[in-house]
Amino acid sequence: ASLLMGFFDPAAGRILLEGRDTRSFTPAQLREKRILVPQTVSLFSGTIRDNLLLAAPQATDQELLEALEEVWLKDWVLAQPLGLDTDVGDAGQKLSGGQRQKIGIARALLCQAEYILFDEATSSVDLDSEREIWRCIDALAKTRTLLIISHRLSTIQGADQIYVLDQGQVAQRGTHRQLMAEGGLYRRLVEEQQLLEHQGEEGLYHD
Repeated sequence: ASLLMGFFDPAAGRILLEGRDTRSFTPAQLREKRILVPQTVSLFSGTIRDNLLLAAPQATDQELLEALEEVWLKDWVLAQPLGLDTDVGDAGQKLSGGQRQKIGIARALLCQAEYILFDEATSSVDLDSEREIWRCIDALAKTRTLLIISHRLSTIQGADQIYVLDQGQVAQRGTHRQLMAEGGLYRRLVEEQQLLEHQGEEGLYHD
């Protein structure tokens, strides 16, 4: 994720974006093209409006609400007495983990970046928020190029291309169906996760 976002340059090889070495772009050009939604979104003290306007200072209230609607947060915001001027607290502590992540995705939408990188973006939220965020991601995939880093393999099965990393190397690549037919590391990981999830569901049922 750090390499893709240009936080540092690769020690060897190149990263190409639209056929160009990323080092040939200016930082401003890269910021316009790609944005990261990390595992834990950083919010600043202030209001929901303040945090959204960081991504698009000239955005209207209507544009802010449209972005919030895409992440299933508009109704909640409008239900608050102060709406967009609701205080998020120090580092967003007045919001739930799911709400913070949704605001982070809304910021990404307001940036109008063509490429959005999700780095374990649902690993720290509750199940209901995770489902809503993935619905948002599925809708985004129709209009943007998404790069999704995830250990929850069930969430990436619909990807156009899956890269399986093992010890820092690409071990396999293909669609979910191709990789399951091929066998190897990917299928083993999928089957192990399915077994663990099934055992977890059985445990909850017996409790």
